Amino acid sequence: MTIKLGVPSKGRLMEKTFDWFGARGVALSRTGSDREYAGAVEGVDGVELVLLSAGEIPRELAAGRIHLGVTGTDLVREKLGMWEQQVEELAKLGFGGADLIIAVPHCWVDVDTLDDLDAAAAAFRAEHGFRLRIATKYHRLIREFMKEHGVADYQLVDSQGATEGTIKNQTAEAVADITSTGETLRANHLKLLSDGLVLKSQATLFRSRKARLQGADKVRLNTLIDKLNIEG
Repeated sequence: MTIKLGVPSKGRLMEKTFDWFGARGVALSRTGSDREYAGAVEGVDGVELVLLSAGEIPRELAAGRIHLGVTGTDLVREKLGMWEQQVEELAKLGFGGADLIIAVPHCWVDVDTLDDLDAAAAAFRAEHGFRLRIATKYHRLIREFMKEHGVADYQLVDSQGATEGTIKNQTAEAVADITSTGETLRANHLKLLSDGLVLKSQATLFRSRKARLQGADKVRLNTLIDKLNIEG
């Protein structure tokens, strides 16, 4: 058996992850064409590279099908209930940074905080007869955040892409989405609530708490962690 390391299969996340491991003496590479999800690991024995979408990696870690995985903090906390019981955070990698935020139309001049949003949501329901809609793909995180801050009169509508455009398309009144620069928000005439930061996310190396390890595999995993200079 080998230690399986899950890494995003394309784009800047893959490249930056390869760079991060390479700087620590573990060379990761993609083999074959861009359509083939195969890879190689050099610099440590008994480790297999598994190329997956960033969104698949939390599930594979939780199922114990991979031992280590690189993905965003936001994806782990959204996709895994009681995530700390399923995975262990080993190291923040220092790239892929983005904030999960709640934003409203810029023209809502009286709405700057979550308390304001709660009041606006109650007024919206009284006027329109249905709850204010917040477009997002982060249902678990937003529900938990809203509950914690006492915002109740809203409904989440699913959005898997172009979330900021849902307001213009009149399918939502507010959004909860990932942003790194805020440019898309500004381009769509949206503003971040002053206390609307839900989570600061970045690419992170996680270890599965569910993957079974025999004696030799434990040694391989510890050898890899030592080589990456990760404490714990």
